Amino acid sequence: MNVSSPTDGPDDDAYWQRPEPGAASLGRPPEDQPTAPEPPPYPGPPRTDPPAPHWRPPTIATPPPPRHMPAQDMDAIDEAEGSARTVTYGVGLVAGAIAIVLICLLCGRALL
Repeated sequence: MNVSSPTDGPDDDAYWQRPEPGAASLGRPPEDQPTAPEPPPYPGPPRTDPPAPHWRPPTIATPPPPRHMPAQDMDAIDEAEGSARTVTYGVGLVAGAIAIVLICLLCGRALL
């Protein structure tokens, strides 16, 4: 079937006009009878046997209670934190003093 407009005539609208009432019907073409479907080339995986009734491993119903944590010596922890704080402050003071000395040297050199 041609769906484009013919270009060989002066009357361009003739293509889009209704057919004559006495013209042959443009009915549907005859349908082919479907054939029997072919079996699929691969029938699929074979069926498996059901699992044995006791195939799961044994499980423990109740786990043992958790163990106790060792006791903590709070006085020793406080003493360790205090000595760590002292070291931290000491390192900070030394670094600050070195920075101040360097700034004074650089500023004094820039003024001269």
